[in-house]
Amino acid sequence: MLMTGKVLRFDEVRGYGFIAPSEPGEDVFMHANDLLDEKYLYKEGSEVEFFLEVGEKGPKASQIRLVYQPSVNRVASRPAVAGEPADGHLAGESESIEDFRGELTDALVDSVDTLTAVQIRQVRSCVIELARSRGWLTP
Repeated sequence: MLMTGKVLRFDEVRGYGFIAPSEPGEDVFMHANDLLDEKYLYKEGSEVEFFLEVGEKGPKASQIRLVYQPSVNRVASRPAVAGEPADGHLAGESESIEDFRGELTDALVDSVDTLTAVQIRQVRSCVIELARSRGWLTP
């Protein structure tokens, strides 16, 4: 069952800790092997999403990931990407692809503020190619 909660404590060196689930119940054991993000990011009070399992010693979390939390260090607008003209349009591409590219970039920046410009370009390129191959975007 997919659940949310907050990290009560996590010992990065020992590789384990506990989550207080949002729904009433026992604290849930968490282990570093079940973290989907870098373990140094899991701090006391971090909001997480996880699958609840029943282990030999009680409730255990698996596939633990951090839930997006706004950062005071966010870039306010879309960062410039190397190789793109200032207006964001590439020669020979239709407006609909450019609209999609802009919306996709905004969505990536808004949802995961830790993505680098290189990661955004890689994800965006893959998604646009997929959308083109499926006919979801007009050339």
